[in-house]
Amino acid sequence: MIIKIVFCSYQKHAREILEIFNDAILNSTALYEYKPRPPESMVSWFKAKQDAHFPVIGLEDESGELVGFGSYGTFRERPAYKYSVEHSVYVRKDQRGKGFGLQIMNNLIENAKSQGYHVLIGGIDESNLASICLHNKLGFSHAGTIKHAAFKFGRWLNLSS
Repeated sequence: MIIKIVFCSYQKHAREILEIFNDAILNSTALYEYKPRPPESMVSWFKAKQDAHFPVIGLEDESGELVGFGSYGTFRERPAYKYSVEHSVYVRKDQRGKGFGLQIMNNLIENAKSQGYHVLIGGIDESNLASICLHNKLGFSHAGTIKHAAFKFGRWLNLSS
């Protein structure tokens, strides 16, 4: 499988990103949301990324299908936090375990450095061992866990960063 790194656009990738988001919402604790996002939510999502100069980096297979994507955004609004961003990476469920998350993360890290960011922060559900291992492999360190940060699927969830 040939994989190509791309900067995602609303016109080409919104539908595929929405499908990946909604699968994560409905079937995992990767997103602490209950209801699938509607298609129109992608307009404001992409606009917010574009306005703040936050990239949306994707991986496409040889047929141009998106296999995963990642981005980062504002960690906190106060000026002293301007060198820190919070990142997210999502891989389509049928493409997980193939190293695509690592490729996306490496590109996010390089883009963040080139934009002058100093710290990337990931909020990861404590049960998401694949993401925790990926971040450990990349040299991220565990900063702490917020116990019972959210409630989903009938249970309390712990958020690690």
